[in-house]
Amino acid sequence: MRKLWGGAFGAETDGLVDRFGQSIHDDLRFWRQDVTGSIAHARMLGATGILSTEDAATLVQGLEAILAEDAGQLPMDVEDIHTSVEVRLRELVGDVAGKLHTARSRNDQVATDARLALRDEIDRLIPLVKALQGVILEQARVAKGWPMPGYTHQQPAQPITLGFHLLAYFWAMQRQGWRLERLRELVNYSPLGSAALAGTNFPIDRQSTARELGFTGPIANALDATSDRSFVLDTLHVTASIMIDLSRLAQELVLWSTAEFGFLRLDDGVTTGSSIMPQKRNPDMAELIRGRSGRAIGNWTTLAATMKALPLGYNRDTQDDKPAMFQSLDLTADCLQLAARMLSGATWNRRRMAQAAEAGYSWATDLANALAAHGLPFRKAHEVVGELVRALDARGGKLGPWVYGEFLPLHLEPEQIEALRGRLTAHASIVARESEGAPGPKAMIAQLKRAAGLHRKVAFASIQ
Repeated sequence: MRKLWGGAFGAETDGLVDRFGQSIHDDLRFWRQDVTGSIAHARMLGATGILSTEDAATLVQGLEAILAEDAGQLPMDVEDIHTSVEVRLRELVGDVAGKLHTARSRNDQVATDARLALRDEIDRLIPLVKALQGVILEQARVAKGWPMPGYTHQQPAQPITLGFHLLAYFWAMQRQGWRLERLRELVNYSPLGSAALAGTNFPIDRQSTARELGFTGPIANALDATSDRSFVLDTLHVTASIMIDLSRLAQELVLWSTAEFGFLRLDDGVTTGSSIMPQKRNPDMAELIRGRSGRAIGNWTTLAATMKALPLGYNRDTQDDKPAMFQSLDLTADCLQLAARMLSGATWNRRRMAQAAEAGYSWATDLANALAAHGLPFRKAHEVVGELVRALDARGGKLGPWVYGEFLPLHLEPEQIEALRGRLTAHASIVARESEGAPGPKAMIAQLKRAAGLHRKVAFASIQ
């Protein structure tokens, strides 16, 4: 195996050591970023006079030639991507390739590569969050008045609308998009020029390489720059958080597509069948999102456990941050697209949802509120409605004339009772709740307008 070191060693490393420590196959994910960072470094070496103008130009020309190739031209019998690029550069420009590593270490190089790659990955995720929001927003507009049960403890609580329920996921994704943008800001600082851990005695210009690579600026402390992997931890936290939201949505799609609920039907493109039961329509993609969210959570905890006791300075332990990071990023990208695909093709059973909204005494809170509005202390109103529910249970659960003729007269005046007629329904309960953020018609129009305004913006400038 070809290495960038070894002069002080009298024998080759063991083959198992080479295999166990090799990272080239994982590193290929950011080979372009490694070459791009090297181009900026070579130009800076020439501009500062550390290398001659001719040598710097030769290095840049060779590196640009590598960029024009594909990864298949890079040698694989090496430790890492840095070695691979330098070996390939030597094949193209000769021994001058050995000057590229002047005033640089693999420690600041890999930290730079990771930040460059992560910046690109964040830029890939942000539009996918926007796209999912777009699907949610369109469905919420259509279903803004479709009654369904709202749940707490997975028990019917109060009637809401499907549009209202879906908008909750819009706002969850708004927060995630905002987190991704803040993550990008945090990532966008340059370690390049920090060398191994303490800078260099060459007169480098870290500001120029940071500018060329599009960074906000150099990281102030060289030791921090080469030691820090908190930006990877932050990435794993954000992707895990997104996956948790997507898993919650997936769980509801699984639940609602059961025969027992029957709220929706996922289309053929996102469902699978059974090898033995011909009738089955399995929500496998939703189940896989739900299951694989555990990987994203696990990747965060794995790296957190790795970092918790590392002393400052580069440690080889951190070599394993990138496989976890890229796995979580890829998983999140796929699941954002799958969630949008499942929602966009879903067929909703309005009649079944409306029937379910009427079940379980979902109007009970509204009746208690109405009693309180007519002068009854709310705690007493709560008790009265509880007694009514118990009485309804004893009579089969259906409202009847006796509610208005026998039960309510015990607590209200005749005109107050008359005002309640027709209000003990899911629809009446929904339209009566017009507070900001509620599912009432006017409140929903206002919320949809607010969401649409945020969605039209290129950036996630705010979380609300």
